[in-house]
Amino acid sequence: MVNYYDVAKEITMELSASLNKIKSEDVDQLLREIQQAEKVFFVGVGRVMLSLQAIAKRLAHLGVKTYVVGQITEPAITEKDLLIVGSGSGESAFPLIIAKKAKQYRARVVHIGANPQSSMRDFSDLFIKIPVSTKLQLPDEIRSKQPMTSLFEQSLLLLGDTVALMMIREQNIEMTSLWQYHANLE
Repeated sequence: MVNYYDVAKEITMELSASLNKIKSEDVDQLLREIQQAEKVFFVGVGRVMLSLQAIAKRLAHLGVKTYVVGQITEPAITEKDLLIVGSGSGESAFPLIIAKKAKQYRARVVHIGANPQSSMRDFSDLFIKIPVSTKLQLPDEIRSKQPMTSLFEQSLLLLGDTVALMMIREQNIEMTSLWQYHANLE
């Protein structure tokens, strides 16, 4: 029988390896981009979008005005705003189209992915590399025992939570005060 603890250890070891290979100076720049933006938009597809939605929600708890592209209350993007694109391969069609459109409105674009040579580079002001296996199977990627691109999606979510905790510590936010931003119609 497969042992839960053994499998969990494999996953957490992969996550640790992935997060430790992200360049801290890139994360610092991401933090600055978020703090300087008037509004922060997020776009991705599939499970990547689910991770981005969780990041958007967490940043909203910190007082950041966040929007997921396509939501019914999405406002116009402007040159004062930031678009965060999640795409491991950097080749997913919908995020590419949205990044191109955001640049037409002079918004800043951050691409979080695994492939620095992707088509997304033409539209990105900052690239943050999560060096894990993608559908492209590039040679310098961290191989995962998990299905498909699970390691990318998990690493993306934890990167977002790391940025949120950095913001909390940098701004000396009292943790209990964050509950005022939590949904209360539940």
